[in-house]
Amino acid sequence: MTLFRTLAPMGLALALLLPAAAPAVAQNGPLRIEITEGVIEPLPFAIPDFVAENGGASQLAQDIARVIASDLSGTGLFREIPASAHISRVTSFDAPIAYADWKAINAQALLTGSVSASGDRVVVKFRLHDVFSDQPLGEGLQFAGSASGWRRMAHKVADIAYSRITGEGGYFDSRVVFVSESGPKNARAKRLAVMDYDGANVQYLTDSSSIVLAPRFSPTGDRILFTSYSTGFPRIYLMNVGSLATKGLAEQPGTMTFAPRFAPDGRTVAFSLEQGGNTDIYTLDTASGSRRQLTNAPSIETAPSYSPDGSQIVFESDRSGTQQLYIMSAGGGEPRRISNGAGRYGTPVWSPRGDLIAFTKQHQGRFHIGVMRTDGSEERLLTASFLDEGPTWAPNGRVLMFTREGAGAGGQPALYSVDISGRNLKRVPLSVAASDPAWSPLLP
Repeated sequence: MTLFRTLAPMGLALALLLPAAAPAVAQNGPLRIEITEGVIEPLPFAIPDFVAENGGASQLAQDIARVIASDLSGTGLFREIPASAHISRVTSFDAPIAYADWKAINAQALLTGSVSASGDRVVVKFRLHDVFSDQPLGEGLQFAGSASGWRRMAHKVADIAYSRITGEGGYFDSRVVFVSESGPKNARAKRLAVMDYDGANVQYLTDSSSIVLAPRFSPTGDRILFTSYSTGFPRIYLMNVGSLATKGLAEQPGTMTFAPRFAPDGRTVAFSLEQGGNTDIYTLDTASGSRRQLTNAPSIETAPSYSPDGSQIVFESDRSGTQQLYIMSAGGGEPRRISNGAGRYGTPVWSPRGDLIAFTKQHQGRFHIGVMRTDGSEERLLTASFLDEGPTWAPNGRVLMFTREGAGAGGQPALYSVDISGRNLKRVPLSVAASDPAWSPLLP
């Protein structure tokens, strides 16, 4: 085996496998979903339960295949053919593939795999097949890691399958930090929590002794910025995800700080600072502690978000009389307004691709999640409800997650996701009320 990547946080390794019966085809082969703004007919795929190579791997083999299938089906781009329709039965990972049997049930992609378990070590092998070309799509691969990391291995497999078929980056092996809420609507307890992108493996990062808001991952996913009211006033804090060690940032008597977000360099933080009734945007160097003021206006300037190259910042301001979106140089200077439709705009977030800005819009008593080009053109509203707010981008820039809350005293916040075309709106399965999501980068 040729080892080419090691995933240190969980001791997970990825290695190449030799093709089973036919040479690997290039990733630009005949099997490909072209993602456009039009209606997409989901690509039918089959994924039999992975082969258990020893007795201790039987349940894992089923569970891993089910997570992969859920990841792919959940995009709205793929449709799984149920096992009851399968003609062939895969009983050995290296056995030849009966492509005619999979063509007969109209499968276009087939994903086969095996799992072995020994003590705490699990090895997952898989191959993706282009059914109509009668050959594998790319090389076979192998993951190895601890048993506790089996879901990550499943997400990694799904990311690779997604990328080979769509030609785009995956987003399944990622996490989302959010605010977990409990209690009545007018007196909610809030605490920071983190989960897998699909709502699994929820872990709490803080207790509910003080209100917390707006968590944001660092570009490397190892730190989290957030706002806390632990002192009675909003202050921004920095948390190490591994140790949960937390420290205050930009502390200055007589001020309030909030809405922090990392620059792409992972060292600079942009945030809002309120002093004497006026709110402006500042930056802070987390290493040196030096601070710089970027805006100086009598209006409220907040919710800064950097472009992927770090050269510009989009933010919201009411300097024109209503809440609108503006872009300025990362070093400050005169901003230009980019939102021009009817209504109020807020919570802008720059896409990791750099081509779009997501936002919250309020118009005629409804809230929307939308996207626009960086010059303000081609505005598209993706959702509409009583209250939708606070979008965050998946690592590949194709999906948004946001908070939706129902009306009335019993309305509870929940996390939803939607494709940037407006398709595939769905609720993230969580057993707790949740708000303020922020997506991590792909895990290393």
